[in-house]
Amino acid sequence: MADIPSHHYIYGTCADYITGETIVDTDDERCRQDLARLLVEEKGYAKKDLEPRLSIETLYNGQFVASTIDITVREAGKRFMLLRFAPGSIVTRERSAIAAARVLEPAYRIPLAVVTNGRDAEVLDTGTGKVIGQGLDKIPDKKAAEYLVKSLRFEPFDDETKKDRERRILNAYDVEICCAGGPCALPGAPEG
Repeated sequence: MADIPSHHYIYGTCADYITGETIVDTDDERCRQDLARLLVEEKGYAKKDLEPRLSIETLYNGQFVASTIDITVREAGKRFMLLRFAPGSIVTRERSAIAAARVLEPAYRIPLAVVTNGRDAEVLDTGTGKVIGQGLDKIPDKKAAEYLVKSLRFEPFDDETKKDRERRILNAYDVEICCAGGPCALPGAPEG
């Protein structure tokens, strides 16, 4: 086995496109920043419509996990869509994105979730769990969002048993998601 000192290359720091905050510059973060630029420059959202790096914290079986929601999008004062980025296969990220959309907002289930690897995307209906759009071009733009929020269902997700199940799903799926700003879950890595 190769002796690899770290599994993430850190380039230094960069300014977050949405907030201007200084953040750790990694390959994954560069993809997240490209996603933010896509939403503003191509999809027409204002930076104030976007909330980066929200977190859902869970603790099950002694395993603490902070699940990051890369970008949450608001329209007409409501969070209507969240986006989660991860490299690789996007189909493996569907269930955790749906779980996040069901528990992030205390008042209602966020109706849409997007999973992306930066090159492809799936838009998911978080009520049914079904893929309703495939490709970055299917992510709703600002104009579409203005109409969508009138027809989307912002249903309460207040059954505590169901909420607990969704948080458990997040905890299980995101346990190995790491690292910038948090401990790395990979055994033997210097960050962990």
